[in-house]
Amino acid sequence: MQTRKFGKTDMETTPIGFGSWAVGGSGWAAGWGPQDDEESVAAIRRALELGVNWIDTAAVYGLGHSEEIVARALEGVSERPYIFTKCSMVWDENGEIGNSLKAESVKRECDASLRRLRTDVIDLYQIHWPNPDEEIEEGWAAMAELKAEGKVRHIGVSNFDVGQMKRAREIAPVESLQPPYSMLSREIEDEILPYCQENSITVIVYSPMKSGLLTGKMTKERAESLPEDDWRSRAPAFQEPQLSRNLELVELLKEIGGRHDASPGEVAIAWTLRHPAVTGAIVGGRRPNQIDGVVGAAELRLSDDEIDEIEAFLAENP
Repeated sequence: MQTRKFGKTDMETTPIGFGSWAVGGSGWAAGWGPQDDEESVAAIRRALELGVNWIDTAAVYGLGHSEEIVARALEGVSERPYIFTKCSMVWDENGEIGNSLKAESVKRECDASLRRLRTDVIDLYQIHWPNPDEEIEEGWAAMAELKAEGKVRHIGVSNFDVGQMKRAREIAPVESLQPPYSMLSREIEDEILPYCQENSITVIVYSPMKSGLLTGKMTKERAESLPEDDWRSRAPAFQEPQLSRNLELVELLKEIGGRHDASPGEVAIAWTLRHPAVTGAIVGGRRPNQIDGVVGAAELRLSDDEIDEIEAFLAENP
């Protein structure tokens, strides 16, 4: 798999990274329902076998469990991938999640992530959410200190808007942004992507397949039967009236994918990677066979006519 330069850093990353939100399992507020740890490990290892060279996780995924699974998956791996993780979402002994960007909290979270990941350094450490907003400056200064101390190699943000990135950049460079981006979530196109492009901020997008909705595996029946502890069961995109329109879009993606021997999910991911400001897309996987169905997106190039077909559908079905 070809690689792309990760902004101004010395990293060369594949267009697709493994996203480990779902492998955190259930039992927390934003879980994806029950998940088998052995399948999680196998999915991560399959991604590495197919050439993926970075893994994105977060402390809060599974309340630390996702990071532990990543560490398990990397046991005995000779060529370790880059590891990206996040801070700012903290939890108490009851599993209640809160937000903190206090310097002490950021540094404590970093040490905890290093222990769970069983590593001496994190390749990219990111502020997960810009909350509380009034603590952004304090949190970002702490991130810069962690980089200076050598505990993290690079620092970035996730879910920040332009104004928040500007505030952070007054303290230390913002090396990357991780925002949501898909055909069904295009809010970053007008202001955020151009700003990142103009200021050499690397963009790695999450949920390019809208959390599984654009994979071709989601059906009306499956969406309606998602378990209560799967956050998607409460998401508007997975409910009517949006659901039928979104599944109709998937039929178009199947048609386009058929011309390239590609899955609808690969078309959805390739659509995000077409944007010149986007360096990589985070793609989750709960089982090894799911990885096989998405890695082709790294090499898939959609034609202008195919992109126009997608735009026409979205315009006609807002």
